[in-house]
Amino acid sequence: MITSFQDLLDSRPPWSTVLIWYLRVIAIILMAGGVIYWARIVGIVEWRGLWFWDMPVSMQGAIVFFAVLDLVAAIGLWLTVTWGTVMWIFRCFCQIVMHTVFSDLYGRRPYEIAFYLLTIAIFVFLTYLMEKENKAQSGARSD
Repeated sequence: MITSFQDLLDSRPPWSTVLIWYLRVIAIILMAGGVIYWARIVGIVEWRGLWFWDMPVSMQGAIVFFAVLDLVAAIGLWLTVTWGTVMWIFRCFCQIVMHTVFSDLYGRRPYEIAFYLLTIAIFVFLTYLMEKENKAQSGARSD
């Protein structure tokens, strides 16, 4: 029975499993985002009152770019392969650059930028905990 926070930490799965769950949740979010981008492209959903064919070319290019990248990164994250993580982090940084450096074209979105930075920070933290746990286990085995 879990009666304290320490009991909760002791009964949790290994950090590698927690990291896999986290990456799969991000993959589901990216998959949904990719589907929404494709819905904009094919004319099912408008964005801010504009259909895809009425948008500026810069916005159309960004939508097509993220429509492909989101789905590719989602597949890689779901499979927990290294290139999936790289694609996801690349995608996050592209969005951050879009909404900071090119904010005159794509708009400023501080909450979205904070979300991307937070998700990357959580990933780095979980990776650190997983590596620390793996080193502790390998150290305990060699003794």
